Amino acid sequence: MGRRVTVVLITWNSAPYLRRCLEGIAQQTHPDVELIHVDNASADHSVARVLEVFPRARQIKNPENRGFAAAANQAIRIASGDYVALCNPDAFLTPEYLARIVEAFERAAEKFGAATGKLLRAKGYEIVPTEEIDSLGIRMTRSGRHFDITENRELRTENEPFGVSGAAAVYRKSFIIDITINNEYFDEDFFAYREDADVAWRGRLFGWRAMLVPEAIAYHVRSVTPERRRSLSPEINMHSVKNRFLLRLKNEGAYLALRNAPFELARDLVVIGAALTIERTSLPALGWLWRNRRRILEKRREIQKRRRVSDRRLAEWFR
Repeated sequence: MGRRVTVVLITWNSAPYLRRCLEGIAQQTHPDVELIHVDNASADHSVARVLEVFPRARQIKNPENRGFAAAANQAIRIASGDYVALCNPDAFLTPEYLARIVEAFERAAEKFGAATGKLLRAKGYEIVPTEEIDSLGIRMTRSGRHFDITENRELRTENEPFGVSGAAAVYRKSFIIDITINNEYFDEDFFAYREDADVAWRGRLFGWRAMLVPEAIAYHVRSVTPERRRSLSPEINMHSVKNRFLLRLKNEGAYLALRNAPFELARDLVVIGAALTIERTSLPALGWLWRNRRRILEKRREIQKRRRVSDRRLAEWFR
């Protein structure tokens, strides 16, 4: 095939998952794969475990937890591949995962910039597979929420989601270059969570498409889901609230904002009400948005200035 794939692995105290995750990366049948590992100041043996399996892996060791978005950007900036694949530590790629996605890219139109295989839900540190679908991509709603697609009927068109989950995403390098803003592919203000939806939305604004390659199979242990919110850490929930608003403040145009207003405002009241009452640890998210409003607006201006697709054309994706 002659196309290099750079696999980006980001760890933060991820050692228990790594035996199985690294086994999946090592067994890829695609002939040209490089691994870049970024560790966010793990207190466990994540760094050593990666080097045991990939002694020649390019490795960045951060002295502090910089978050997923910043760590991914560090790797992307030095990636030599024609494609960049993200692999979460709690994900396992079956041997032909990358090969099948690269083949699909090579057959597809140039404007397909992101791809995912069929992600099935897995359990435990050994990433034991189940038959439950974890993600076929990302779908958007009129309430400003985004969800992983878990049924084929949720795809608007066959094998084309709005965007792809970052758990096992593959991106064209040309796509990455085109939608990067201020030297950031992933917006580092997101820190973690929803940054993949932000990239998906920006990609759509810039005229790119995403695809599902169902014959490429991966397994993923999903720990962050809406139904588990009360058991998640306060930091995770705070970033989730912050990023919900950040996603729209940057990407949503006037037409979509007006069209979706009844649904978005109703959900916003629920979120803000919860932050004021039962989930006060998420209240700092609102303060963060206010303090950083100028930087957010600067990013918005840059995105809206470069957009190539109108909100009217994107509206059909918000259901």
